[in-house]
Amino acid sequence: MKTIYLLLFVLLTGNIASANTKQGTISGVVVDEQSRPIDFVTIGLFKSSDSSLVKTALTTADGKFEFANINTGSYFVKANMMGYDIFKGKPFQLTESNLILSLEEIRLKSNSKTLNAVSITAIKPLIERKTDKLVMNVENSSVAIGSSALEVLQKAPGVTVDQNDNISMQGKQGVLILLDGKQTYMSNADVANLLRNMQSSELETIELITNPSSKYPASGNSGIINIKTKKSKNGGTNGSVSLTAAQGKNFRGNAGLTLNHRSKKLNVFGNYNYGNFRNNNLLEINRISNGSPKTYFMQVGENYRKRENNNFKAGLDYFIDKKNTIGFLVNGYLNSGKETTDNKTLIGKSYTETDSLLNTTSQTRDKYNNIAYNLNYKSILDTAGSEISADLDYSRYNGKDIADYYNDYLFANGSKIRPLSVIRNTTPTQIDIKAFKVDYNVSLSKTIKLEAGVKSSWVKTDNDLRAEELVNNVWQNDVRRSNQFVYDENVNAIYTNLNKQFKNTSVQFGLRVEQTNSTGNLITNNEVVKRSYWDFFPTFFLQQTLSKDNQIGFSYSRRIDRPSYDALNPFVYYLDEYTYNKGNPFLNPQYTNNFEVSYTFKQKYLLSVNYSRVNDVITQVLLPDESKKALYQTNANLAKNVSYGANLNVPIKPFKWWDMNNNFNVFHLSFESPSLAGQKLKTGKTSFQYKMQNNFIIIPGLTAELSGNYESPIDYGTLSIGNRYYVDMGLSKSLLNKKASLKLALSDVFNTNEQNITSAYPGLTYDLYQKNDTQIGRISFTYRFGKNEIKPARRRSTGTEDEQGRMKN
Repeated sequence: MKTIYLLLFVLLTGNIASANTKQGTISGVVVDEQSRPIDFVTIGLFKSSDSSLVKTALTTADGKFEFANINTGSYFVKANMMGYDIFKGKPFQLTESNLILSLEEIRLKSNSKTLNAVSITAIKPLIERKTDKLVMNVENSSVAIGSSALEVLQKAPGVTVDQNDNISMQGKQGVLILLDGKQTYMSNADVANLLRNMQSSELETIELITNPSSKYPASGNSGIINIKTKKSKNGGTNGSVSLTAAQGKNFRGNAGLTLNHRSKKLNVFGNYNYGNFRNNNLLEINRISNGSPKTYFMQVGENYRKRENNNFKAGLDYFIDKKNTIGFLVNGYLNSGKETTDNKTLIGKSYTETDSLLNTTSQTRDKYNNIAYNLNYKSILDTAGSEISADLDYSRYNGKDIADYYNDYLFANGSKIRPLSVIRNTTPTQIDIKAFKVDYNVSLSKTIKLEAGVKSSWVKTDNDLRAEELVNNVWQNDVRRSNQFVYDENVNAIYTNLNKQFKNTSVQFGLRVEQTNSTGNLITNNEVVKRSYWDFFPTFFLQQTLSKDNQIGFSYSRRIDRPSYDALNPFVYYLDEYTYNKGNPFLNPQYTNNFEVSYTFKQKYLLSVNYSRVNDVITQVLLPDESKKALYQTNANLAKNVSYGANLNVPIKPFKWWDMNNNFNVFHLSFESPSLAGQKLKTGKTSFQYKMQNNFIIIPGLTAELSGNYESPIDYGTLSIGNRYYVDMGLSKSLLNKKASLKLALSDVFNTNEQNITSAYPGLTYDLYQKNDTQIGRISFTYRFGKNEIKPARRRSTGTEDEQGRMKN
């Protein structure tokens, strides 16, 4: 088999020549006294002549590390980890006759004493370019001081979070969020709440993967954001507790508890987070409905929402022996909310001539819960780090919305046009997900690595809309609006990645093949939509080191985004009679081709240029319903979306006590559709974003932070979105010998974070203004207890991350 894979690689790579023979690769593996691989060990490579530090690396889950593009010469390595004695190796030679050097196994001895000093003091740059991703090194960086995890994410290059908690990267929505390599099982809003509860001091890195490899699910047209948390390193018990209180227009708060325990054979871990949120939202819409004569609508709505979130996770890893581990994980959420909306719409022949009005009050109660189970197994097959892993997953989601609408139709003088109309919707939803996946990786040689895997998933969603109308104080079924929608989907996937490391060049080819079968059944109308199709998703990555300070890279990937289950649901949800939202069961998947060229200077200054084209792009649109003189929101497939742009990251250190990071992102987005609700659509605009992050050390243990964000106007589908800007600030103090921290923060200092939207759809005129409760003062306290060197649970990705990310929470 190795001969076949080597032949396949030669056929794929052709005549790529090896570069400068004066640089080589040094690799090795680190184990404990029981010969078990140790991950997250800090390895330092030093020159023998003067003991100067050349590079640092962290060991992977299988204990392996590697230093690439190293000049020939004499070196030695140091290995350092809490709970173990420091290891210093003997000097060795990297010569032109032996440029691929594998060191002897490094065996660390346990040490119960706390290390008082760290021998390797090199600090990673804030932003670092890897072969297939951009890494924001939060750990040990000033950007981690005095912020929540969400605030750090908002400061990541090219990332934006809007007022509705939609996360975008390089101006494009459709980001797949992972936490420690696993899907968070939450909607954008719940992900945002989770990250608000998480201290930035808990983060290690944020990985921005604009062109993911074939190993990842093919979904996410703008890429993947993987948020990695810091892990402690040895045996014992530890934990942390955090409390946050915040005040805007309303009070909100959250609390979290994390516990871990590891022994020789067993690792047990879990956490629980509770959040209680209250939020106000102001929505104003002025619009004109075409007709003869035209009708003018002036709408003002105030929304108050109360939400309680309960998120939990528990699991264990059992170490059968040094090569085999079996684990179990259960996580989920129990969320509930209440929402009241008062909406007043003035109607007339102009904005100054009102002849009638509609007062709508709605009360909504919702409950969403999800529980997911994962059984996993991992086996290390040889000393080179080859391994196989398997996951079995089952997840069940239940949701229920009950909404009551009170519609009062009045003349301009306040007299009733007709009696009060009272309707209600009850919409239970059930989603079942089953999946399995197997991943395999092997080192075919010291410079060639192969990854391969398979995955299958089965999803069934059942949405039942029960619409009723109150007639003579008796609830009666409304057959015009009641409906049931059942959706079944099966996706089967297989992938492979082949990576070759030359002296100064890294090349990776990948291919993912997916076969999809789906059936959407609108039962009440007896409408059935069946689809069955095959898709091929190639990927390619090239990284070239030009010199010590200059690296360039190129990447390409083809991706797919299937509609969310909520978007496929055809049911109608009303703000009032003239403003509503409905799903689209006829949505097709969208396909994206992504290209990116990157340049890195001194591992600090980063420039990337990107281009993407999306066919059948799924876009949220606002359209007119002229028969009802209404405005409605839905999702539609537009013919194409083209995006190209550049991102530049420039860190500056004006003084020893002041760190500044500047990120510039400029891009052009265009959308086209030959016929969208009977109109030809063609929009496009060049936009830019600027982010500035400042961190100040006032005195040891006391830091301050000031950040700013500006986003220029942007056209997105049928929406012309106005500019947005805001400033945040905070103070952070370490307490109790760095076991605790206290933070004071004020977000949106000048209360400028708001949204203005106008129409980019031909023939439709409206002005929409939205303002959330964004000026919020916070005080938070975090305390860590127990042994801080506890070793973590294995980082792993379950088999249902893609499917769960399409659910509502």
